[in-house]
Amino acid sequence: MDTNLLLSEYHRRLTTSILPFWIEHGLDKVNGGMYTGLDRDGSLLETDKSVWFQGRALWTFATAYLEVEQRPNYLEVCDSLVDFLEQHCFDEDGRMFFRVTATGKPVIKRLRYFFSETFAIIGWAAYSRASGRKEYAQKAYELFQRVLFYRDTPGILLPKFNQENAPSRGFGVPMILLNTAQELRKACPEHTQALNTMIDSFIAEIENYFVRPELSLVLEQCAPDGTVQVDHFEGRLLNPGHAIEGAWFIMNEARNRGGDQHLKELGLKMLDWMWTLGWDKDYGGIIYFRDALGKSATEYWHDMKFWWPQNEAAIANLMAFSLSGESRYEENFLKVHTYVHERFADDTYGEWYGYLHRDGSLSTPLKGNLYKGPFHIPRMYLVCMELLKTLN
Repeated sequence: MDTNLLLSEYHRRLTTSILPFWIEHGLDKVNGGMYTGLDRDGSLLETDKSVWFQGRALWTFATAYLEVEQRPNYLEVCDSLVDFLEQHCFDEDGRMFFRVTATGKPVIKRLRYFFSETFAIIGWAAYSRASGRKEYAQKAYELFQRVLFYRDTPGILLPKFNQENAPSRGFGVPMILLNTAQELRKACPEHTQALNTMIDSFIAEIENYFVRPELSLVLEQCAPDGTVQVDHFEGRLLNPGHAIEGAWFIMNEARNRGGDQHLKELGLKMLDWMWTLGWDKDYGGIIYFRDALGKSATEYWHDMKFWWPQNEAAIANLMAFSLSGESRYEENFLKVHTYVHERFADDTYGEWYGYLHRDGSLSTPLKGNLYKGPFHIPRMYLVCMELLKTLN
């Protein structure tokens, strides 16, 4: 693997294809904030704004400013996103919306989730470091405390499933909280001890309930005691990309703690299991859903190739190689690298396609919607560039 060549390629793609696409076509220069409903050429398909992506895009551009190049227009994008978040994305009760109009009027408020909040937290945390405005680190920390209050106080969050008749746990909550705490720690070193304790608790929840050695898999949803809900589609549904994302969060924590052996082994094990289940040996790419017991898949898009699981697989395998030195992880990383740049990257108009059929043919040429925007792809380039530097 030629690390210098890859570093150069990733820097070029990030700074000449990915970020410029969103600055030119996504940034709302009239109302502020970021559009994400864009067609292949960047033309606008949807004027409503994803609140998730106001925070996620803020993290992306602030991190690029910090770690790639201190370009003034990156901070200008951040300023627009910060203003839009504060002025339009919080309801009067302090909770955040999920979707707003172009001018910031509320459209949807999801009462069972706090993911809009967690993405605002990581955005504010990165912005505080990029801009030097420490007050945003404090705002991020205070919002994180509110998120934990929402999680721990019965009646605030509406459960997705009736917890009397169908009690369950979801992998996404501890996984997202883990990464949120990790990003917050960079901006709030004075809270390192408290955040480390929280991180330990989130990893313990993942390990105790969702990591199932007897089945060699990571559950997306489980019963309250961690067992597989074998009689339900949702209980057997596996999301390899999501589990692989969680695996690299844990491996990254191992790196942060000087190569902590237990965390390293846990992350590698999660990656190994879900790579085996997720990588499509016939066509390449990480497949979207699997069934925990090998039964027939239920979701109609179960065998599609979405952009973001490929991003997580690239990061996880490169991180696994940097931690272990095992050549199979290098080989897997290069498989993903080749696959995504042959199939997803659009060298004509910039950015990536988001959705492929199982055989790699294009499902739709759009570049963004309420769930795809400037986050997973630039994060892949950013994290992989940092890892490649350590391998030089």
